Parts: sequence; structure tokens; C-alpha cells
Amino acid sequence: MPSLWMLFASFAFAAMGAGVKLASEFYTTSELLFYRGLIGAVILFMIVRHRGGTFRTPFPKAHLWRSAVGVTSLWLWFFAISKLPLATAMTLNYMAPIWIAAWMFLMGWWTKTKHAEWPLVLAVGASFFGVTLVLQPAVESNGWLGGLAGLCSSVISAMAYMQVRKLGQMGEPEYRVVFYFSATTAVAGFVGVVSGDGAGGFAPFHSHTLYGGLLLLAIGGAALMAQMAMTRAYRVGKVLVVANLQYTGIVFSSMWGLLLWGDRFDWHVWLGIGVILASGIAATFYNTRSTARGAVTEKTDPIASEL
Repeated sequence: MPSLWMLFASFAFAAMGAGVKLASEFYTTSELLFYRGLIGAVILFMIVRHRGGTFRTPFPKAHLWRSAVGVTSLWLWFFAISKLPLATAMTLNYMAPIWIAAWMFLMGWWTKTKHAEWPLVLAVGASFFGVTLVLQPAVESNGWLGGLAGLCSSVISAMAYMQVRKLGQMGEPEYRVVFYFSATTAVAGFVGVVSGDGAGGFAPFHSHTLYGGLLLLAIGGAALMAQMAMTRAYRVGKVLVVANLQYTGIVFSSMWGLLLWGDRFDWHVWLGIGVILASGIAATFYNTRSTARGAVTEKTDPIASEL
């Protein structure tokens, strides 16, 4: 069951990405951010209230920092999805464990507390080679801005990941982490829309159609279900197995891209995706093999950064 929960979470995240790409034809990135956060926050608020939970937290500053970092990463990722093939944007976003591994290695080297783990160094180096292969078509088609946004999103997502881990170690339940992140996402999206990233004029938000409204509901619902399923998977499953299964999101996003947009990639792009996939699995192994399961995963979702 933990594996099935993780597979469902990966499928739902890929579906959310597909929804974002479809909806980007009708809404700006800030609008998508606003609706995604608003729908998730409202649904989660009703669920928690029904169960008698509380949103009062002793760590407001930690939530504010985590939410600010997470929202920035999410905005960049949504922008990348609108500019790149879905599988490419998803692959770049899943580089977060690579950046965490690189950070752990650099800190260990700087403080001289850990010896160099050369398989990890090789995984990090190989991932950058994979990025050059994956982004080659984007650069050639002048889509380098979307590729840069995707890369920056993964770097900032790694920061959010570590902040979520810190909140979990402090004993903060995952629903508060997800709720405050969703609420901050809605606020940031609203500010972005009224600041100019919208339709403009007295009605800064684009008008809705039935199709557009259904896409927005699907994005918010899929994201919330994915986070809840992932939380469940990490809570009842083995961390290493569950963490590696998250990379099936790349496979699911490739399928969505093939079905909805007829995406076709050259061999070097598939090679790059494979290299990043293998590097990410290796980095996840080194990130989790020495981590105590209880402190990190019992109270929170380690990938609640939306990842």
C-alpha cells in the first residue's frame, strides 16, 4: 500500500502539471498560483475543522520562511511548465534531491565532518550532464528562459524541502505546513495579479469558462490529493523505497505530454532524462539512508514543498 500511495501521488502531481500547462492558455502564472493556493487552502481548512484540528502554531516565522521559499519555487515551476514540454519541466523540478546532496557534500567537506562519498559526487556531476542534454532543444528553440526558471525552481525547492524537514523535526503536523503554504500561495498569486500579471484594467483576473473553471478545480484538487497521498506513503512506508518511487512522476508526465500535446523527444533528451532519473535515485539513497525515519517523516511530508 505505501508504494501504491506514492504511485498515486506521482500520478496526481503529473496530472496537476498537465492541468497547469492546459490552463496556462487562459490564465497567467500568478492567476494559476492564486487559484491553486486558494482551492487547496479552502478544502484543507474544511477538512481540518471537521476533524477538530487547530491552525495555531508556535512557529510562525518558520512557516513564513518555508512558505515564501515554496511559493517562489512554485511560481517558477508553473512558468517553466507553460514554456517547456511537460516532461522536461517535471524532470528539472525533480532535481531537488540532487541539490540537497550537493549541499550536504559541500557542508561536509567545508566542516571536515564527512569524507567524500564519490558515488554521490558522481551522481551530482552526472545530473548536470543530463541537464545539458534535456535543455538542448529548449535552448535551440529560444526557450532558455523556461529552462532557467525550471532549474531555479529545483534549487529553491531544495531549500523548501529542508525547511519542511526542520518543521517536522520541531513536531509541526503536515496539515499546518500544507495549509500555510497554500494560503501564502493564494496571497502571493493575488498580489502578482493586481501588480500587473493579470488581464489588466479594473478586472485584473481573466474571465472564466466552464472548461477553464474545471481545469482550476482539477489543479487544486490534484495537488491536495497528491500531497495527502505522499504524506500517507512516507508515514507508513520505507523512506528509501517511497522516495525513489516519486521519480515515476517523470514517466507519468511523459505520458501526459505524449497524449495531450504529442511531445516527441530526440534520443539525447531521453538519455538526459534517464541520467537525471538515475542520479536522483542515487542522491535520494544517500540523503535518506542515514536519516531516522521517525523524526523526519512521522510528523510531516518531506516533499510537501510540492514537490
